[in-house]
Amino acid sequence: MSGGGFHHPSDLAGALSRNGRAAVNAAETAMRYSAKALVMQVQHNASGRPGPRVITGQYRASWQSDVHRTGPVIVAEVGTNAPQGRRLEFGFVGVDSLGRHYNQRPFPHLGPAVSAFGPLLVHALGQAVAEEL
Repeated sequence: MSGGGFHHPSDLAGALSRNGRAAVNAAETAMRYSAKALVMQVQHNASGRPGPRVITGQYRASWQSDVHRTGPVIVAEVGTNAPQGRRLEFGFVGVDSLGRHYNQRPFPHLGPAVSAFGPLLVHALGQAVAEEL
């Protein structure tokens, strides 16, 4: 590799053959770190206005990340199993299952965190793989 990049596909193929496993391991580590950082940002965003207010802290604590890897495919999942998650993020206008009428405005906390962390994740993954190749 010269000048910070591969100039021929065979150069990249050779580097992947030699260091592919290490590059995937580095990418997985970067993904785990980034997913946990995203959870922390969502929790921060869910700690008061403009996000939802904290009452007990249970909702904020319900956010988790999980990273799965199958061969070279790495998938990170960030989310909550709390039933109010969708309603807080997007708002709710209508009648709920108990017949109560709502006009609840949204308190976005996941969307802004994903928007901020997307480019950071791409950079972290690229850097992790580049260091191994």
